Amino acid sequence: MRCVARFFSAARFFRAARGPIMVGLLLGATAAAFGQVAPDGILNPRLKADETRYLPQLQSLQQSIAATKFPYPFKLARYLNAKPGQRAASDRNGIEFVYFEGREILKISGIYKTAFSATQLSKNERASRTFQDVVVPILRLVTQQVPANIDCDGIGFEIVYDTRDANNAYDYEGQEVLTAVFDWKDAFAYLSTSGNTQRQEILNRSDIFVDGKDFGLALGLKAPLNVQSLERSVPRQERTQPSSVSESAVSTSGGTTPAVVASPVVSKSKSDLKPPTTANAMQLQAQFQAQLDAMLKADGTRFHLMESAPPVFESHGGRTVLHLTMQNTLSFESGTSSIYKRAAQTFDLFLAPELKGLLKELPANAEYDSLDFSVRNRLGTEKSPSETVDYICPLNSVRSFVENKITSQDVINQSVVLVNGVRIALNLQLVE
Repeated sequence: MRCVARFFSAARFFRAARGPIMVGLLLGATAAAFGQVAPDGILNPRLKADETRYLPQLQSLQQSIAATKFPYPFKLARYLNAKPGQRAASDRNGIEFVYFEGREILKISGIYKTAFSATQLSKNERASRTFQDVVVPILRLVTQQVPANIDCDGIGFEIVYDTRDANNAYDYEGQEVLTAVFDWKDAFAYLSTSGNTQRQEILNRSDIFVDGKDFGLALGLKAPLNVQSLERSVPRQERTQPSSVSESAVSTSGGTTPAVVASPVVSKSKSDLKPPTTANAMQLQAQFQAQLDAMLKADGTRFHLMESAPPVFESHGGRTVLHLTMQNTLSFESGTSSIYKRAAQTFDLFLAPELKGLLKELPANAEYDSLDFSVRNRLGTEKSPSETVDYICPLNSVRSFVENKITSQDVINQSVVLVNGVRIALNLQLVE
């Protein structure tokens, strides 16, 4: 999806199988030739099934994107904020199925090699140019290459581009990230609409972010729209019809320009608005990226953290979560153990002993709610992990546990436990 917060990297906004999984060197080399994630690199059963089912279409889409001439060079990339020299920086698998706020999304992410002038173009103008230059052409390719009746909830784009701010004192260059998430029908309808009014309506009800912050992208305007007036600010269950639009004149630095202004579908108070947990995750990722990278480098081996899936802040179930992926040191045989026994022993014998030391290394003043420990299990003689157990634990519960105020079962009772994406109930004492 985590914006830049590994957005969908930056975000690491969208995460497949509860976080994109870096495939092995051989698989990685093969997948990079196509530009989409190989099915073997995904653990979540539904995402893996769709990646397998639609692999020919995704490969064709990647080839079409590579053959398209954009105004400036564009390349697919999976991890938009990976630093040169990191293994993630060489991952060109920018097409994959991921989960975003409970929806399955076909995510397309990449790097647009241009530098917009921040003094000549406003943030809305820079985002609009990137949207028109990159998102619209790729969206057209998607509608040509991918079936309209695909079993998917939406399409997401995550594009990073450079900005340059020059004045008499200095010349500064930075980056911005545009993220756009459309419902599947809206994505196909966008190109078939006849004018900007209808297209603006679709944008107004889609999820648009710039640098992880909810953004009212306005076509053809200097200033963005007020996000709180848009349909996306209304809880989904309260939406009864598409938001209406009207033409009005607004003053810009260049004079008077027609603007499309969205009218909210229903009246709402501030308390009714969708909490900005995704934006929170993105902001935290940007704020603590250096600390998380340093922890992974210095203590990754000690805490069995996986370099291919670095720590990332995410939005999950209305909460802001710090997601850590770990390789289990325990050995299991699938024929002689159940998922419940493996989940119980993984927590008691592998994860629990690490919590006290691990908690000391995590950002102390970061405002997040929970920790998601994704523990990869190898079964039998398999070389690669074939089972992932997630323990999504409230941060306060973990702190109470390491201070010996509550038991391990208390932590489990207050947490969500998933095995390969499926929630289970877990009684530690009964199954061990």
